[in-house]
Amino acid sequence: MANGKERDYITVEDEEGIEQQFSVEGLFDMEEQTYALLKSAEDVNETIVMQVENKEGEQYLVGINDQDKTEMILDAYEIAVESNPAE
Repeated sequence: MANGKERDYITVEDEEGIEQQFSVEGLFDMEEQTYALLKSAEDVNETIVMQVENKEGEQYLVGINDQDKTEMILDAYEIAVESNPAE
C-alpha cells in the first residue's frame, strides 16, 4: 500500500523481454484516448505513460514512442491533478 491506498500492480514487458512491476497511479482520457500512468515498483523515479486500447472486449496497454506526445500527456495529467487534488 502507498499513502494508505491499495494499488493495482501490473507487469510490463519491454522490447528486450525484461519484465518489470508497475503500480497503476491513474487512468485518464485525453483527445478521445485513454492513458494509464504507471509508476515503477522498483525505481520510484520511473514513471511511464501507456495508451489503453480495447480490442475484442479486452484492454491492452500500448507503449507511446513519441516523446513529445508523452510529455504533452504528462503535462496535461499534472494540470488536471493540480486543479482537482485528491482528498
